[in-house]
Amino acid sequence: MPLITVDHTDRLAGSFDRRGFGLALNRLAVKLLDAKPEKCKTRFRRTEENVVGADTETFALVAVRVEVFPGRSAAAKAALAEAVLEVLPGYLGPDAGPVQVAVQVEELDHLAYRSAVLGG
Repeated sequence: MPLITVDHTDRLAGSFDRRGFGLALNRLAVKLLDAKPEKCKTRFRRTEENVVGADTETFALVAVRVEVFPGRSAAAKAALAEAVLEVLPGYLGPDAGPVQVAVQVEELDHLAYRSAVLGG
């Protein structure tokens, strides 16, 4: 049931294949975390302003947060984080410029989480 959130700099809007990256993230979660494909949920949020280091004009930012139920090993979570770093460049266009990337895989309180399909 990974719940994946990808925050990205507004500047990447025209050079970031978000759908392709989202599908890749879901496939990685299935492969590395034994997640069910239909339970993978990935959303993207464009951020208007990010400050990386001392120079806001140099770096764009992509921050990936993966929330999973407890029970995955530390090695599996680390493998997912590394795999995300490896595949991301393939979804950034040539004019993306330098991109600072952060990946965080963390456990979610499964007792407080609910999910449903509403409507039709």
